Amino acid sequence: MPILSRKPARFRTAALIAALALGGTLGVAGPASAADVNNAKNAGFESGLTNWTCSASSGTTVSSPVHGGSAALKATPAGQDNAKCVQTVAVKPGATYTLSAWVQGGYAYLGATGTGTTDVSTWTPDSASWKQLTTTFTTGASTTSVTVYTHGWYGQAAYFADDVSVYGPDGGGGGDPAPTVPATPAGLAVSGTASSSVSLTWNTVSGATGYNVYRNGTKVTAVTGTSATVTGLTASTSYSFQVTAVNSAGESAKSGAVTGTTSASTGTGGGAVPKHAVTGYWQNFNNGATVQKLSAVQSQYDIIAVAFADATTTPGAVTFTLDSAGLGGYTVDQFKADVKAKQAAGKKVVVSVGGQNGTVSVSDPTSAANFANSVYTLMQTYGFDGVDIDLENGLNATYMSQALRSLAAKAGSGLVLTMAPQTIDMQSTSNAYFQTALNVKDILTVVNMQYYNSGSMLGCDGKVYSQGSVDFLTALACIQLEGGLAPSQVGLGLPASTSGAGSGYVSPSVVNNALDCLTKGTGCGSFKPSRTYPDLRGAMTWSTNWDAAAGNTWSSAVGPHVHGLP
Repeated sequence: MPILSRKPARFRTAALIAALALGGTLGVAGPASAADVNNAKNAGFESGLTNWTCSASSGTTVSSPVHGGSAALKATPAGQDNAKCVQTVAVKPGATYTLSAWVQGGYAYLGATGTGTTDVSTWTPDSASWKQLTTTFTTGASTTSVTVYTHGWYGQAAYFADDVSVYGPDGGGGGDPAPTVPATPAGLAVSGTASSSVSLTWNTVSGATGYNVYRNGTKVTAVTGTSATVTGLTASTSYSFQVTAVNSAGESAKSGAVTGTTSASTGTGGGAVPKHAVTGYWQNFNNGATVQKLSAVQSQYDIIAVAFADATTTPGAVTFTLDSAGLGGYTVDQFKADVKAKQAAGKKVVVSVGGQNGTVSVSDPTSAANFANSVYTLMQTYGFDGVDIDLENGLNATYMSQALRSLAAKAGSGLVLTMAPQTIDMQSTSNAYFQTALNVKDILTVVNMQYYNSGSMLGCDGKVYSQGSVDFLTALACIQLEGGLAPSQVGLGLPASTSGAGSGYVSPSVVNNALDCLTKGTGCGSFKPSRTYPDLRGAMTWSTNWDAAAGNTWSSAVGPHVHGLP
């Protein structure tokens, strides 16, 4: 867990509000006449940045993620630059055009200038998956070219754009050829299984804008990337899967079938996590807080996160070494016995990976496999119920998701999976931490974001809030609650005392007011959520040791309150 304050995120509030007032829609363009064409050149960025110019060298092309074909634009705002990429497109005077593009990632804008009539723009704040922006414009009586553009926003994450279209009468400047039905996907494989899900991957198909996944011959989902997880399956059951590629020209033939077999539904002990739960981090080191054996952790804690597992010299792999000397001679056998005793009392004990100084890197299939294998080994060795992801130095959403699914396939449905991102990590669904949480939503127990050591952050209402208040807790939690996580997967993480963090401590009464605001609509500050979330999981603290050092004030006040929620 971090102990240093983060600098506030940089926002130009007035300019942002003005920009968000621009017109436009998010949706799918209507049909055009038979003579209409896409007048944009290199619309799918298959030829790099040919025909495109990006400000301050902010743009490049990437092979992943892509919406169609094998490339897409990635443009990264920095400093005073909003990563604007433009193309001049030939058009006919007095004609109507539909401008569209698929975008993903941070704030993304699409627009046209020099139309000779009313210039247009549309936008989306962020997206973890591809969305289509679309708007229309009419050219003036003497207009023969327009400038179309994409750009991001200051202080926000990079955005991706693909398959830009300026659809309407042929302006004579040439464009990309009309699409053909894509080829059949190759390389379909099962990448992971759990008791109720099967994960699939396949190769990219040039010209495809999406893929359909079939289970036992019936279409069950459609995705834009080259992976999918089919959920809602029965344990210990075999299923046949196929995939097709699609674009505006049609759908390919089905791929060859692969068989995925779900794992048995077996837990790892300790029973189910309570509907409303309190999580506490137990320190496997002495930093001035009360030194505890696991058996001494207060009874109000339902999930105990053992901090921390450490990286090894093998990429992605982790290990755990009990600090017997620092903990007064606490032995491994005593620790294992205490884990079992806590589980017998209905508690869950997980091993936490990361922390402020954690440097575990999961960035490719090999390191993902190493991570899953090593964590599962720790679960078997010490009896842990699962893992907590507290990587504060960045993570790769694709491969961490792959690692966690592989772990779930080994551990079964009893796996407890928790996360503790920093506030900046959960500001947008395009952030890697948020993406990871959404990617593994079907196996995720709870995300306990750290509402401390933070600068000012945006709430879900677009306003800026400073840490240390009810509003900071509720307005930021709302982003997760409305961004795709279930209420049962959201918890509020706070320090147990002023010694537990560099900044952001609030009294237990503030934590309880925030819980009441989110679950019952009472105790709110100036921010009031549009609805209540009675299934909110609960709260977390760093740490049980600092709580003990402060006379267990935090757990004695917050614990009963969490357990008494509706």
